[in-house]
Amino acid sequence: MFIIGNLLYALATVLDYALLLYMWVIVARAVLSWVSPDPYNPIVRFVNNITEPVLYPVRKRFPVGFGGIDFTPMFVLFAIIFLRLFLVNSLSELARRLL
Repeated sequence: MFIIGNLLYALATVLDYALLLYMWVIVARAVLSWVSPDPYNPIVRFVNNITEPVLYPVRKRFPVGFGGIDFTPMFVLFAIIFLRLFLVNSLSELARRLL
């Protein structure tokens, strides 16, 4: 059973790092929206291409723009924090019980 426990623990760790990295990319997207950068910059295009598949469905389902301010990144950040606290911790605890 320790092999399954190690697998679950590794999965939880990789998922935690991936969610943390994506969280910082979302924060970068929000900061970039404040300064209005050049849309042809490769870094700006990368950040927009990486975050838009997640932000667009949230924006479409929940119109969360009030007074010209888009709160979609904040809701996505809350979802990422929830996934880190619930899913990653649950996987880690399950892995610890199997070890």
